[in-house]
Amino acid sequence: MAWNNQSVVTEFILQGLSGSWELQIFYFLFFFIVYAATVLGNLLIVLTIMSEPRLHSPMYFLLGNLSFIDMSLASFATPKMIADFLSEHKAISFEGCITQIFFLHLLGGAEIVLLIIMSFDRYVAICKPLSYLTIMSRRMCVGLVSLSWIVGIFHAMSQLAFTVNLPFCGPNEVDSFFCDLPLVIKLACVDTYILGVFMISTSGMIALVCFILLVISYTIILVTVQKHSSGGSSKALSTCSAHFTVVTLFFGPCIFIYVWPFTNFPIDKMLSVFYTIFTPLLNPVIYTLRNKDVKDCMRKLSSHIFKSRKTDHTPLISLYKNEIPVWHLPSSFSWSTK
Repeated sequence: MAWNNQSVVTEFILQGLSGSWELQIFYFLFFFIVYAATVLGNLLIVLTIMSEPRLHSPMYFLLGNLSFIDMSLASFATPKMIADFLSEHKAISFEGCITQIFFLHLLGGAEIVLLIIMSFDRYVAICKPLSYLTIMSRRMCVGLVSLSWIVGIFHAMSQLAFTVNLPFCGPNEVDSFFCDLPLVIKLACVDTYILGVFMISTSGMIALVCFILLVISYTIILVTVQKHSSGGSSKALSTCSAHFTVVTLFFGPCIFIYVWPFTNFPIDKMLSVFYTIFTPLLNPVIYTLRNKDVKDCMRKLSSHIFKSRKTDHTPLISLYKNEIPVWHLPSSFSWSTK
């Protein structure tokens, strides 16, 4: 496959979400509020988990890392999109375009692995409760999170291995608000069918297979939950349903876009908005509104920051007679100790 490394295209034009000036003003205000809420919400979760010893458990450690990835995922393209709403020339340099593609696949790959790790954490907590603290030790959790970032880096590099040297010598308009790989490679001056097939195998099919595996894992967890008491089952079911909701919201748009890279559907642009902007916002909402521990600790953190009145917190019941100061099972799974 001989490609000319010379490219006359030095920048790409992002068509954005709309050509109407009135709609762009509305989008500017709307997405500015959404982005600010996304960053503040995920940042609050990260700070709460870091500062509150009550949340120093594997589940919340993984949740904090998910919030960090979501905050980064919302920031790789959204600020540029918001600024472009007030600009007539919505251009991005060739290097900036490649950088957006890199961070999209880096963060997307890391989040896919992290969601799998979180499902494994729930499986161990429910199906092997007595071995939970041994299996999900601090070293194990740090190693698994590091693995998610390593996989993300390799995935991003594999996507750019051939793309970065593609010759771009003609059209340079990207029908989106950021540089997405399926749209960018279509602008190359060579036949990109092989790259499209590679994209399906490395992004689309991997996302599809991982989603199926996660569905199977959560099905096993829910079947196990049904064998226990109704009170504990409802708590575990609440946590697992929140995790599964996040998985569905993240994988759904990715699978639709990357399994059919040769066809550009009108809904693709909306799905891109969803998994890069709305999903990172929904994650903290889903987890915090359904988790009493996180909400209580957020109130405690807010009271310290703003020097408001202190709130009473019910201490967690230790899993064992001796207190476990760092790693303990979340109260959501206290049924497993019965």
